[in-house]
Amino acid sequence: MNRTGITSVLDAAPDPGTTTRVLVVDDDPIQCRQLEVTLGRWGYDVRTARDGLEALRLMDEQGPIQLVVADWMMPEMDGIELCRRIRGDSGQPYVYVILATARDCRDDIVAGLDAGADDYLTKPIHHGELRARVGAGKRIIDLQNRLLAAQEQLQIEATHDALTGLWNRRAIIENLERELGRAARQGTAITVAMADLDHFKSINDTHGHPVGDAALREAASRLAGAVRPYDFVGRYGGEEFLIVAPGLDRGGAIDLAERIRGRFDGTPFVTSGPTLSVTLSIGVVALLGGAEIGRVLVAADAALYEAKAAGRNASRLSEV
Repeated sequence: MNRTGITSVLDAAPDPGTTTRVLVVDDDPIQCRQLEVTLGRWGYDVRTARDGLEALRLMDEQGPIQLVVADWMMPEMDGIELCRRIRGDSGQPYVYVILATARDCRDDIVAGLDAGADDYLTKPIHHGELRARVGAGKRIIDLQNRLLAAQEQLQIEATHDALTGLWNRRAIIENLERELGRAARQGTAITVAMADLDHFKSINDTHGHPVGDAALREAASRLAGAVRPYDFVGRYGGEEFLIVAPGLDRGGAIDLAERIRGRFDGTPFVTSGPTLSVTLSIGVVALLGGAEIGRVLVAADAALYEAKAAGRNASRLSEV
């Protein structure tokens, strides 16, 4: 595995616990049942629909359908229109569509492919051909899933701190800017807190950086556990963290700071090496409406400095 994580995601074998979901669309109940049984025997998770309209409803209600085998000629909505409708929904992951048709005219096949079908089967359907064409579709879907997983991993790596798993500096600043803008538009409260581990340098100097890294990970876990699910916690600097709490007024800001501080005071950090007594100093800014981000950060830093000057293991509230 390289540092980007791309190689491991793209080259990994498909998860054996993940079953490709196939939707069979056919108004002939006998043909539909035969395909359902056959594909199910090959390990696919099969759903069925009688026409294109029912297929679209099932795709909307039952979660992602990854592969569709649809008859061309059906009442209400035929396979061609179903293909067009599926391709028109660009916000969804790609659906691989196979049209089954008794038509063998080249122009008809071209029309189906132009409508958005990926492949076709000629009726009567030969089971060997069915298996091969559905298998080809599954390979495309598996590749798509790997690419999406790689994209998600890259997004996580771009926005999260590798050591602590919290938002990184750039991402937490972006979250703060967005929430300050929302507070300004809506005239709502927002709390911003800057927290710093007390005497952290001595941990690295005395016990080494691996112990310091373990302390930072534990600190991140405690910070994340002290806030609400919709608050933001990021690693702002080496041992400095930034907390953004939308909708939290002055009284709530003080409560938040003391709740966070209480997660550290009197509860030692247990590492693979020494047990550490770690405290936290916090500077808090409470706003009603937004403010310029630079002023907010300066005010939070000033409040943090006051908490440090007061002897550490303290919180202070500042105004913008």
